[in-house]
Amino acid sequence: MISQPSRHCTVELQALPSRIGQVRRIVSAQLRYWHLDPLIDRAALGVTELLTNVHQHAEPDKVCTVEIELLLDRLTVSVHDHDPRLPEVRDADASATCGRGLAMVAAMSESWGVRPDGESGKVVWFTLAAPSPAVTLPPCPPYGAVTEAPARGAALGAVR
Repeated sequence: MISQPSRHCTVELQALPSRIGQVRRIVSAQLRYWHLDPLIDRAALGVTELLTNVHQHAEPDKVCTVEIELLLDRLTVSVHDHDPRLPEVRDADASATCGRGLAMVAAMSESWGVRPDGESGKVVWFTLAAPSPAVTLPPCPPYGAVTEAPARGAALGAVR
């Protein structure tokens, strides 16, 4: 039984430094809207790393699509680009200033991967476990329904 339908958001962009910051803010705002605040930092970091890889390495162009999808208890963030070359995790020195992006994505996510996308392109993705809803509110009574009146003197500030 599916208790909640999937939620999906897609953004197409040129992976340029100024746009990467914008997409990071879009992803953060979308997760806030879905009440997934605990995932914002990791999702924003992961999408930043994947878009930076597109900016630095993708050919023939920097056009890509970012997708975020929440399906039940799993958030998947993916970046599709037009470069068929698949990325590899590098062994980077701890003091290195580049080459650690995929290792960071692997460390902060539940799972990650890469797959070819058609004849020319690929998809790099990662998943995060979504927290369960904290509280399920009871349904509102139908309009005009009679509800029990509070006991006498139960109101705030009642005088005895």
